[in-house]
Amino acid sequence: MIRKEIDELFKVLREAQEKHAAFTHAMGILQYDQETVAPEESGEGRGKTMGLLGGLDYEVMSDEALRKAVDTLLAAKSDLTEDELREVELLHKNIKQLSAIPQDEYVDFIVLVDEAQVAWRKAKNGNDFSIFAPYLEKIVETNRKFAGYYNKELKPYDALINQFEEGMNMEILNEFFQKLSDGLRPLLEKISQVQQVEDGFLRKTYPALDQKAFSYEVMDIMGLDRKRTILGETEHPFTENFNNKDVRITTHYYENALESSLYSVLHEGGHAMYELNVQDKYNWTVFSGGVSMGIHESQSRFYENIIGRSFEFTKVLLESAKKHFPEQLKEVSHEMFWKAVNKAEPSLIRTEADELTYAFHVMVRYEIEKKLIDGSLQVKDVPEVWNSMYEKYLGVRPSKDSEGCLQDSHWSGGDLGYFPTYALGSAYGAQMLHTMEKDMPDMWKSVEKGDLSPVTAWLKEHIHKFGSYYKPKEVFENACGKFDAQHFVDYLTEKYTKIYGL
Repeated sequence: MIRKEIDELFKVLREAQEKHAAFTHAMGILQYDQETVAPEESGEGRGKTMGLLGGLDYEVMSDEALRKAVDTLLAAKSDLTEDELREVELLHKNIKQLSAIPQDEYVDFIVLVDEAQVAWRKAKNGNDFSIFAPYLEKIVETNRKFAGYYNKELKPYDALINQFEEGMNMEILNEFFQKLSDGLRPLLEKISQVQQVEDGFLRKTYPALDQKAFSYEVMDIMGLDRKRTILGETEHPFTENFNNKDVRITTHYYENALESSLYSVLHEGGHAMYELNVQDKYNWTVFSGGVSMGIHESQSRFYENIIGRSFEFTKVLLESAKKHFPEQLKEVSHEMFWKAVNKAEPSLIRTEADELTYAFHVMVRYEIEKKLIDGSLQVKDVPEVWNSMYEKYLGVRPSKDSEGCLQDSHWSGGDLGYFPTYALGSAYGAQMLHTMEKDMPDMWKSVEKGDLSPVTAWLKEHIHKFGSYYKPKEVFENACGKFDAQHFVDYLTEKYTKIYGL
């Protein structure tokens, strides 16, 4: 095929991608608005708008002219550059997946999710699972159906997992979680037998306005560009990204839990850093944004935990915090603060969990999702199963659903298959650290000075800048070699042995 014909076909592809980016941008703004400032009764109007925008987006990405252009280019792949071929292949995959879902079902799901998120907030605030249950039933049913559309060759839950982490499946995850359980349970047992660290000073009163000012300073220390990043408030912190010039992060402020907003900002800031460092040329294309949720979570949990809870960086954080809370923290030493924010103890709330017990929170959700999708667990039984599994995995039992199965917003967003990526991301991050320390022997000296630029530069060069160009496994292995969860077990073992003097 001659170059002129190729260029004409790529005009069709580029126009469709720009339209798709515009629609997802508009829907993302509505989503961000819903979760941060929208009035409680605004759902009906927003749902109609989301449905309309989603339908128009569907039409753009399933248009016959676009399909023909992609198919024609695929047939002439020997005449394409490597970048062009990757773009065509990824578009072909996305179009095939989207087109497998009937348009009316696609739009109905967008509306369902919008309504479900409103119902979830009401259910959580009212501690009443029955408000959310009918929506969750529809979401589970739709996900099961969509899984068949995505890939009939895979088991339904494997197809859903693959949506968030391409190439991942239950067989790999079962082995992964077993390795974590075998490696971390003995460590948790040892900690339970020694004196617990003191964290009472974190429960003092820290006014929300002062926490907000502290949060902005933490963003600056991280190196987040505030001309391209904004911080909002929400029930369940999240990040919304539109391109590398517009990333929205959120947090919440609890006046008797200083570490909650602090580590929320570091976590969501890690997501933001990934998006901000994607190459400009990928904006408004299929390569825009992070490649997978597992790789994305590796970045958020890297900044939150590996850097944010390190001995070196907690010194920087405490110095900053004391400027905003001099009275509350005047008697707190660096070592006290470091140990307090790393306190390992079974708890009920995933987002507040320590690094060591966090994976067990994810395991509960993983096991429940598998059962919901294969039909062996009914939605009405989720609260009791959830509570029993928390007792089994962590030795604690929720007394109310708001601190149990209603605590997370992911299911109301329609995202089944997402949760395993949190644990994968934590393990990916530990192996990235292992490689980074070999490449930069002095990295911790910079971190101790509050200079994260060498860390961010390494992540940008090896992870961020590629956006979605490579597959998740390719991104990871190009940076760190073959994945081995033992790096994560070793990292936690070394860290908590020091903290608790084991």
